[in-house]
Parts: sequence; C-alpha cells; structure tokens
Amino acid sequence: MKLCVITHTAHFRTPQGWQAYGPYVREMDLWMKGEVETLIVAPVAKNSPDAIHQSYANQNILLKRIPAVSLTNIWELVKTVVYGPWVLWQIFRAMQKADHIHLRCPGNIGLAGCVVQLLFPRKKKTAKYAGNWDPNAKQPWSYRLQRRLLSNTSLTKNMKVLVYGQWPDQTSNVLPFMTATYHSHEVAPLVKRDYSQPIRFLFVGSLSKGKRPKYAVELIHALVRAGISCSLDLYGEGTMRKAIQDYVAVNGLEDRIRLHGNQTAATVKQAFKDAHFVVLPSKSEGWPKVLAEGMFWGCIPIATPVSCVPWMLGEGERGIILSLNPVMDLNVIKELIADPSVLARMAEAGHDWSTDYTIETFQEKIQALIW
Repeated sequence: MKLCVITHTAHFRTPQGWQAYGPYVREMDLWMKGEVETLIVAPVAKNSPDAIHQSYANQNILLKRIPAVSLTNIWELVKTVVYGPWVLWQIFRAMQKADHIHLRCPGNIGLAGCVVQLLFPRKKKTAKYAGNWDPNAKQPWSYRLQRRLLSNTSLTKNMKVLVYGQWPDQTSNVLPFMTATYHSHEVAPLVKRDYSQPIRFLFVGSLSKGKRPKYAVELIHALVRAGISCSLDLYGEGTMRKAIQDYVAVNGLEDRIRLHGNQTAATVKQAFKDAHFVVLPSKSEGWPKVLAEGMFWGCIPIATPVSCVPWMLGEGERGIILSLNPVMDLNVIKELIADPSVLARMAEAGHDWSTDYTIETFQEKIQALIW
C-alpha cells in the first residue's frame, strides 16, 4: 500500500536514514507498519538532528522536499506567496500516487493538504488534528479554517478526522482519538512515592511562551520562599531558555532549578520515574503526552484546563488544575504536599487511567483506519 503523509514536521537526512522529532516518528512508525511504501511531503532541515530526534523504523520512504511556509511576518508571507503554488503542486502529485492520504494538522502545510485533498473524494483519507479541537478555543484563522474543511462532510469525502477529547455536536467523520508512548509490557504496579520533602517537579516540553515554562519556574520559586524543600528539572529547548537562566541566576536558584535541554526518550522516562509532579502551564494543547507519560509512571500532573486536559485529569481527581493565579496555585499545591495520602490516591488514579493507553491499543486503532 502507498501511504502519502503531508506534514510540516522538519525532517533530517542522516547516514541512518530519515529522522524527525522523536514523538512524531514513534507515532508514524505505527502508521507505516507492515507492507507500506510511504511518500512524505515535508520540509527538510539544514541543521543536524539532536537527542530529541530519531530515525523511522521503516525506511521504505520517498521524501519530497518542500519549503517550510509561514505567515508570521512580511518576509515569510512573501515567501509563502512565491512558493505556495509549488507546495500545492507537490502535494497534489503525491496524493495522486497514494492509496491512503494522511494529513498532519494543524499547520500551514496541513492547511495546504486540507485544500488539495478536496480534489480526491474517492481516496481513503485520515487527518490527525494534534491541536486543540475545543470549539470554543481562541485559535488562529488558519487553524479554524482547517477544522471547518476537515469536518465539512459535504466538501471533504472519505475522511476520518482524529481529534483529542470528546466534543459535542461534531460531524460523523470526527472521531475521538488518543495517542500513546509506552508498550503494554511496560505496565507495572505503581511504585509508591515518598512525599516527605524534598519534592521533585518536572517540566517537559519546548521552552516557548506557549508552554509557559517561566510560570513553572516562578511557582517553584514561590514554594521555596514558602519553606517547601523542592526542585524543578526542565527538559526541552526554546526561546525562553535565556530568560529562565537569567531568572535562576538573579534569584540564586541554581541548586533548585536545572535546565537539561533536549534529551532522549529514555532519559525523560527515568525523570518521570524519579519526580513527584509534572508541570505543564500551557496556553494551548491537543493531547499533552507529557501528562499521560508522567501519570504512567506515577507522576502527578499539574496543568492548565486547556483542550482535553480536565478530562485527562478527571476534573481534578488525577491531578491539579492550575488557575494561573500564583497565590491560589501556590496554596493548592502547599495543601496537597501537606497531605501525602491524597497525593498517593491521585498518583494511583493517574497510573490506573494512563496505563489503558498503550502503543498496542493505539496501533490496533490506527491499523483499523488505514487498511
């Protein structure tokens, strides 16, 4: 079978074959499993991959390189206008050759794929919408347009749209979906945590404004000032790194807050096993895998109520929902740290919930869609 994948994810050509962002590759390996010949339309990065990237397991790949397109400034807009027809043509040619078309949304390349797929009503198609599908969420116009195109069954034919969470009043082609990181053989009884201090917090994700890592840093600083013995380890890179480093230096928090940069999946897994809490104060999410991963290993999530996060956290039974009011959030966390029995119940509930979402379950659902 010929699978055509349209994605904005940057790829790297290496001696080991094509590489890309690790969590994306691990999921795509499930789509590409079996007798699948894959044609990927994607940008190719000029720099070298780092620890967060990995090779596809199935290297039966033909990659058609297109430029990354963006609408963030005038120069990027001009570049998009110039290269746009070429991008659309390459997507069209790839879809012509495919037995199954798979779109990765939202994103500018995903938007182009949403438009071009209208020309192939008879071909079997799926779209993975990895962003926030909440109908009431404030989102860029391009995201809203992708949602409308994908869910309009009069325009988009033979398409299954995979979204995170269950939302009311959706069209028949919109399916609640999930994702997974760990195998069923990794499911094990929860290792009980000792909630006597020091308490270890974890942040995993890009150090970008959208993920609000600075709020996590400020929250741990507030706990330290309140007399709580605690630390925060941050895994990831991004534009906020220097601001965080400066904050740590100015406030003398070098022994409390540590930045590790991008690390391998194995390193991050061990960090989940060692930590008590995983903090994610994001502005927007689709399915925040780091929360599900943390819960899998008994790490209690602390997160903002975006997208399907309240459902993942059982409306507060499996984790702490942030208000982004520093005083309120500080008091909630302090009260819970003072009651280890409640924390133990939260960790157990999160572990029981997250271990239902294994790679094997995920793969069965994917294979039912693709063949």
